[in-house]
Formats: sequence, structure tokens, C-alpha cells
Amino acid sequence: MHDSEIITMLWNRQQRALSEITLKYGRLLFSLCENILHCKEDSRECVNDTYLAVWNRIPPEKPDPLTAFLCRIARNISIKKLRDRNALKRQAETLPIHELEYCIAGTSVEDKVDAKVLGKKIDEFLSSMDEESRVIFVRRYFFGDDIETIMSLVGMSESNVYKRLSRTRKKLKAYLEKEGVFDA
Repeated sequence: MHDSEIITMLWNRQQRALSEITLKYGRLLFSLCENILHCKEDSRECVNDTYLAVWNRIPPEKPDPLTAFLCRIARNISIKKLRDRNALKRQAETLPIHELEYCIAGTSVEDKVDAKVLGKKIDEFLSSMDEESRVIFVRRYFFGDDIETIMSLVGMSESNVYKRLSRTRKKLKAYLEKEGVFDA
């Protein structure tokens, strides 16, 4: 089923739309949540929370593309769950975001720039990258994939994936400095 049909079904409040989303995107959403949380039960809960959030947000929103909309919701729910869980355990986050810290701020990102502006600048930066570098970057920092998964996805050696990520982070830092988002 096409995404436009699913969105129309959601607009018409047909519960079958959620079944179609589960069939088409369930594994992707679970994988995304699992990469962040490393806990099957919490991941299932976040996927179900994603379905509820989609049901509540469409209408009035009419996302295009649906995949990105679903992944963004699932990722945000998973990160919130991770933060809540880690606050209880007093543990650090397990996402590889720490690898990007030097690119985006010396202090907290919230103190330096509005998150939407930063997101827009990162989108602009990624659109200027070659497809392979963009896929590696997004799989690592958005989906939270481990290096082995990325290696098999793009057909590169471990050292090449690490080099590509390092170069991309350096380019991102330079781009953000040039755009005035991050001061060295």
C-alpha cells in the first residue's frame, strides 16, 4: 500500500491504517528503537507509542514522506524513554551522539542555537554530501546503527567506515562554523 493511501486512511480515522503502518514500517521502527534502547520490551512499547502519536497527529498534519515522519516520532519517543530510564539508573546515553559533540557545541546545544536551526543546517549539510557518506552518517547518528551493520549495508571495511565518519564530522564542524552556528 502506498503512503498516500495510508495517510488518507488516517485522515478518515480508519483503524486499518495502523495495521498497514505496522506491516510496512513495523520492523524499521522496532529496529530504530532497539538501536537506541537495547531492550526489546521498551522498544515494543516505543513502537506502540509511535502508532498512538501518529493516530493523534494525523490529522491535522499531513506528512510527506511518511517514513521520515514515523522514524522521527519513534526516535524522539525512544530517546525520551532512554533519558528517563538512565535518569533512574544515573547512566550515560548509549547513542553515539557524543561523537558529534565537538562539531556542534562547547557547551550545551540549547545554549548555542535553537534546535530547529541546527537541524536545518545539518539537513543542508547532508544534502551537499555524496549519497554514501550521507547514508553512513544518518545510519550512525539518526538510526544508531553499530559499525558492523553499516559495514554490511554499504559494503565497506570497518576502517573505511570510521574514516568516512571522521571526515564527515570534520566537514560538518567546518560547515557549522562557516554558517555561524558554532564558534570554534
